[in-house]
Amino acid sequence: MNLFVKAILPVSLLTVATTANAEAWSLDSCISYAISHNISVRQQKLRITEGELAIKEAQDRYLPSVDASVSESFSFGRGLTASNTYADRNTTNTQWGVSLSLPLFQGTAAYRRVKITEMSLNQYITENEATKDNITLNVISQYLQVLYCKEVAKSARSQAEYSAFEVERQKALIAAGKVAEATLYDLESVAAQDKLQVVAADNDTQVALVNLANLLQLPSYEGLDVVPLDDMDPVIPGPDVVYASAMGINNSLIGARQAVKVANENISLAKTGYIPTLSFSAGIGSSFYTVSGMKSESFGAQMKHNYSTYLGLSLRIPIFDAFNTRNSIRRAKLQKLSAELTLEQRESDLYKEIQLAYYQATGARERYLTSTETLEKTTLSFESTRERFNLGRATQADYEQAKNNLFKTDISRIQSHYEYLLRTRILRFYQQGALRK
Repeated sequence: MNLFVKAILPVSLLTVATTANAEAWSLDSCISYAISHNISVRQQKLRITEGELAIKEAQDRYLPSVDASVSESFSFGRGLTASNTYADRNTTNTQWGVSLSLPLFQGTAAYRRVKITEMSLNQYITENEATKDNITLNVISQYLQVLYCKEVAKSARSQAEYSAFEVERQKALIAAGKVAEATLYDLESVAAQDKLQVVAADNDTQVALVNLANLLQLPSYEGLDVVPLDDMDPVIPGPDVVYASAMGINNSLIGARQAVKVANENISLAKTGYIPTLSFSAGIGSSFYTVSGMKSESFGAQMKHNYSTYLGLSLRIPIFDAFNTRNSIRRAKLQKLSAELTLEQRESDLYKEIQLAYYQATGARERYLTSTETLEKTTLSFESTRERFNLGRATQADYEQAKNNLFKTDISRIQSHYEYLLRTRILRFYQQGALRK
């Protein structure tokens, strides 16, 4: 066991030294870096760009369409002549034309499409902000997890120092001939176990840093460290105040409300299928025609003589479209109902999350205050037992029991403290939104 401890202790000390020299990140810097480098956020930006293109595409529907065409055809074999008889004739026909089509009235469909794309773009932007909010909450949670693991490692290291001190003191007593050498073995065994706890706690810290580095999209956690929070005893806001504030600024809810508006506008768009449409058309063109065995005008002459232009208006009145419009309206109404249910679910989930975070925060704070008070008394008890142990008035079992009680109480205090900090941060985030404090 001693050889094993001696082998792993330098690794633990190296880990601690590496962390001490690492670059320290604040919570705000972690959040900013994670948001700017997160792949999901970058994907959302592409969706926003697509939404901007969709608006431009919908606006372009107001523009006329212009087409040019040229055709050449050949005909061989028997055909009907001008004298109403059939004869073998070879004919060629060359045609060209330019046409214009302009929608004058589309039953407000074009207007609705522009409006829908603009509303959808706002929804994409809000959903992008909601993605950033989720990243922020994840970073806050993982950041506090790193701080928690570092506190646990610090407490474990303190226990190991107690054990190491007692081992050295016992060796000195043995050297002076005051105690038997056999009493040293139990102390060395306990010291070895405490050193293993330090190694495990340091490893948990490294794992927490790796997870934080993954959230930040860093290629490696090497050189990553965090600084403690400024406010270690924050005020817990009330759940009703937090929920009332979140209803107006929570991006997930805003995006869900926008989805309902888009769905409602889609119903109006579907109803335009019942409205008549009017379009204007115009065109110019000419042709060149030849028949074998017959004299034809020259190409230029025919193009001049056959030149024509046209103007036209087209009115389309929907009478029966196999219920396509009716089905489109029903489908759009179902989509609106689905969007409303999604909004209702998100409001319910948010309320539950805020209520749960509040009661978890208050409970954790009570445990933290109680464990802090208990830790003071347990520390006094440990010091008393330690002094009696040094004087030979307490057994080693008594000393180890007091030391373990001190460690357990300290760990309980650390756990409750960081749960209290995490839940309070979540509540403050929901209350303050984009401030991300």
